[in-house]
Amino acid sequence: MNNFQRIWTVFSKEVSDNMRDRRSILSALSSSLIGPFIMLLLIIILGRTLFADFQERTFDLPVVGEQYAPQLIAFLRQNGAVIQPGPADPEKAVRNGDLRVVLVIPGADYAENLSAGRPAPVQLVMDISRQSSSAVIERTRKLLEAYSSMVAVQRLMARGIDPVVVQPLQVELRDVSTPETQALLFLNMMPYFVVLVVFVGGMYVVIDATAGERERGSLEPLLINPVRRWELVLGKLFAGFPFAVLALSVTLGAFWVAFNLFPIEDYIGVQFKLSFSALAAIFLVSLPMILLASSLQMIVATATRSFKEAQTYTSLLALAPALPGLALAFMSVKPSLFNMLVPTFGQQLTINQFMRGEPVQVGLVLLNAAVTLIVAGALVVISVRLYEREQIILGPR
Repeated sequence: MNNFQRIWTVFSKEVSDNMRDRRSILSALSSSLIGPFIMLLLIIILGRTLFADFQERTFDLPVVGEQYAPQLIAFLRQNGAVIQPGPADPEKAVRNGDLRVVLVIPGADYAENLSAGRPAPVQLVMDISRQSSSAVIERTRKLLEAYSSMVAVQRLMARGIDPVVVQPLQVELRDVSTPETQALLFLNMMPYFVVLVVFVGGMYVVIDATAGERERGSLEPLLINPVRRWELVLGKLFAGFPFAVLALSVTLGAFWVAFNLFPIEDYIGVQFKLSFSALAAIFLVSLPMILLASSLQMIVATATRSFKEAQTYTSLLALAPALPGLALAFMSVKPSLFNMLVPTFGQQLTINQFMRGEPVQVGLVLLNAAVTLIVAGALVVISVRLYEREQIILGPR
């Protein structure tokens, strides 16, 4: 029996054992659906708050002192505001979350200043820390600015002044965004979930093949067999591949269903389509990370005393490489030579480019894959060294 056959025997044995273990299969499948589910949930929640299109529907606007500004109230009503009586204590009502915004119009001061051609004071009581109120606040603020501009134009025309004089700039907005970049908030979170599922998909298999094997007392009889330690390590290491690949495939498939079949446009105003070619590219880019993840998990599981301890440490380990990708949702990072030398982070930058439809530098992608495989190979060597020690049977003391 040659080296490949011995590795294949160990691999087949571990895969067969875990195929009978429902925990491994359910773990791979459940972890793969977390990302798409959270993304859809965010789209629904944010779509009804931050991305709500209030320009095409009415909204309630509590007003204190509406009798002092009949023209302003009429303007607000014409533009979709449903005027409601204001509370006795506007600040308390907004602070407690009973109301999203309250417009306060001071009585005598407002009418006196407006008739005299001076700025008329109004107060917009709001709580900007409540994201669910942001759309109503922004709509109200824009309506007040529009009314202010309209009154200013009327004052200039009454004095025989062309309103164009106070408009030195004519700003023309040219939006070069695409549906992909308009959904940037959601796209930038996808690399985080992809890396997370890569590290979680085959985690239980690797733990069971190392710490679990030792805890059950079946590792010592296995080491007596005529199998070299490095062959044993590779067989156990590769056993997690099918489960991680399955989890990754299910995740990408679920993302395709979420973005292509779910009516996203109804919530965020943009219909984003995820192409099969982008998913295939993301799948290929993620493959080197599977070897890296399995190697790290094998070292951690080998150095722990029990299955539960290994499970705890490897679960925390999955968060470390994924967290930098979460920062991509809040800041713009361009792929560079330095960034692509960092395993997992370079892959997340590449995944982000595929999602946004940006051109990808193949050289940097290959460099990142090579660095990831080299680091993974070094970790495999460490795992082999750990298995060559006799205390591997009893575990660390």
